[in-house]
Amino acid sequence: MPDQRELVERLRAGDGEAYEGVVRDLTPRMLATAKRLLGSEADAEDAVQEAFLSAFKNLDKFQEGSQVGTWIHRILINAALMKLRSRNRRHEASIDDLLPRFDSTGHAENPAQPWNLPGPDPIQSDETARVVREAIESLPDAYRTVLMLRDVEQMDTEATAQALGITPNAVKTRLHRARQALRTLLDPHFRPSDE
Repeated sequence: MPDQRELVERLRAGDGEAYEGVVRDLTPRMLATAKRLLGSEADAEDAVQEAFLSAFKNLDKFQEGSQVGTWIHRILINAALMKLRSRNRRHEASIDDLLPRFDSTGHAENPAQPWNLPGPDPIQSDETARVVREAIESLPDAYRTVLMLRDVEQMDTEATAQALGITPNAVKTRLHRARQALRTLLDPHFRPSDE
């Protein structure tokens, strides 16, 4: 792969091989990201295509010193978020049902216990990954998106707030609630069985 400056120069010059290389190298990760955010293969493919088209059309806005892949990935996240905002919302259950409950003394009604996580067996690891993926996908969009951007894409709080058009405090609150809800969803799968 050429260095970033050379790559940008080739892209700006319309070098077809450079375009093909960028698309080939970035597409798998971008599709995975878009699918996690959007939950649909077709929507993910559309978002990736839109991101590439937008990036290649706006190469003059690329800031030297950045990584092309990081810049295009950021464009993808924005494209996916736009799709989330524009599509019809599915009926979502309230996240309140998934949050911890406390008794009148302030103690958790069903306190968290350590989990029995599977060992290094690849089949168990695949099953664990599937269970976690399904639990994340079942979260309401507002919470799933924050969780994905912060914990999976590892965007910082400020960048997440800007991408979503909310305050940093709202990001922190949604992330905390999303993690609590995810714990509740995963608990039946990993809580030690009573013997």
